[in-house]
Amino acid sequence: MPSSTDPPRVDQIEPPPECGVSSWFSGADLVDSYAVRLAEGASAEMRALAMAAFGKPPTWVRLLLIIRDGVMSLFGVKSSGEVRQSPDGRDRIDFFPVLSCSANEIILGADDRHLDFRLSLLRRTVAHSMPVLVATTVVRCHNRLGRWYLASIMPFHRLIVRSSLHRIDERR
Repeated sequence: MPSSTDPPRVDQIEPPPECGVSSWFSGADLVDSYAVRLAEGASAEMRALAMAAFGKPPTWVRLLLIIRDGVMSLFGVKSSGEVRQSPDGRDRIDFFPVLSCSANEIILGADDRHLDFRLSLLRRTVAHSMPVLVATTVVRCHNRLGRWYLASIMPFHRLIVRSSLHRIDERR
């Protein structure tokens, strides 16, 4: 039996059909979902959960973003800092624009000339069990650059999503 000091278990699961990005599943270049059981006392606010996961990335993620920004600038793609500072007036979690937020789901995402992405954080409640938070990422590539970019970040994407879900657990 895991103790309260053990890190939460993050499992890859089938994408939930009830999430707000399910209409994107068909024809997507990437669809993946990871789930973590929320600790007792975890925030009930979806924006707070998204901030806990993605609001202040750890140093190793920031370093990866610096590398990503440097490489992608060669192709005319905006840096994460440029997106973060965009004067479009949109609510953001770090550099991710918030597209919608409800009592049990927040959707982040952006559309660009090389790819469009969506990230859903969905709280699922099962009877007699602690709620589960499911992070579902969906990406649609528009061109060769988008497909190259997606292929190059995939190993890091998995690590970042898993690490981000670990960060939500308030026991740590």
